[in-house]
Amino acid sequence: MSDLYRSALAARIAKLPTLPHSDEDEDDDEESEAVDSLGSLPSTMGPPQVIPRAPPRPVRTTRRNSSVDHSPLSAAHFFDQATQVDVPDSGLDVRVFYTPPKFANGAVMICHHGAGHSGLTFACLAKEITALSNGECGVLALDCRGHGKTTRRELPPPPEEDLSLETLTMDFVNLLKVVYPNSASAPTLLLVGHSLGGSVCVNALPLLMDLGYRFTGVAVLDIVEEFTLEALPQMHSLLDARRAGFDSPEDAIEFHVRTNVIRNLESARVSVPGLIVPSTLPTEPPYVWRTSLRDTAPYWTSWFTGLSRKFLAARAARLLVLAGTERLDRELMIGQMQGKFQLVVMPGVGHLLQEDDPGRLASVLVEFWRRNDRVTQGVKKVGEL
Repeated sequence: MSDLYRSALAARIAKLPTLPHSDEDEDDDEESEAVDSLGSLPSTMGPPQVIPRAPPRPVRTTRRNSSVDHSPLSAAHFFDQATQVDVPDSGLDVRVFYTPPKFANGAVMICHHGAGHSGLTFACLAKEITALSNGECGVLALDCRGHGKTTRRELPPPPEEDLSLETLTMDFVNLLKVVYPNSASAPTLLLVGHSLGGSVCVNALPLLMDLGYRFTGVAVLDIVEEFTLEALPQMHSLLDARRAGFDSPEDAIEFHVRTNVIRNLESARVSVPGLIVPSTLPTEPPYVWRTSLRDTAPYWTSWFTGLSRKFLAARAARLLVLAGTERLDRELMIGQMQGKFQLVVMPGVGHLLQEDDPGRLASVLVEFWRRNDRVTQGVKKVGEL
């Protein structure tokens, strides 16, 4: 929920006590949318890892008439493939962005976005991961049900989309079963989920492990159960103040950057155009939001309830990356003191940390993947001790 989630969370904290088939017809459209083990545990207890903010790099922009270029960027600059994948068990044609590993024994990071966003929120991150891992690690990002260019096969589609955690989880599992039909020959996977996507990844992990898929771990980006649930009541008032739409894709990109919803112009140029669609009503702005966050309200509480418990119970290496210094809830604090997961704090970024500083996050994820991918096979996972 990006800036809305961050605003609600900040308000809440202020009150706390101190203590694969390709679709050639979409080529032109693309241009516009532009294993938790003993070896992974810390040897000594200590404070969470804080990744210092890197020196600011100059933003490469094209200027037209002395103004910054806010035109959309194609996903082709960041992923090798963009395709619709038929997932019959979910009744979906799922949009997938994919850069496969360049080696037969490579791994793949599977990235699930948060509410209201799309797989392109990971575009810049994917490019950084591919470069940093020298092609050993691929990236697959998807548009989940009701988001981006994922569509229902049923026509006409139902008036309301089922966005329950259970449904989103099965969509995720069913997609991976199609992409990697043979779990024994599938690459080693690392699940990466932002906000709602973190809940989906944590929920799907045991189901996928039961199917025989191999995992390096699971990484959850900027979501803490307790504080998220406490912030949800403020979401409606924040949605009331949200812009209803935009005059153009360039207007939407400029708005996201100017208001610091996304602090990286390049990422905004590739991810924001997919968040809006042309309006069909004369009373609306020319472009409106593709996904109505208000319509997802019935699912908000269920998305995050139990997240901390399930994350700590995951039978794979666990990584939690937070933007700023938001507090851990009680379960996570105890788990962190017991060394059950790696905690990394990234100052100087917003809720969309994968967009704000993809290079720094890529370093965290690749280091996490390399360390846990080399754990000796046969060592019992923490959950099996």
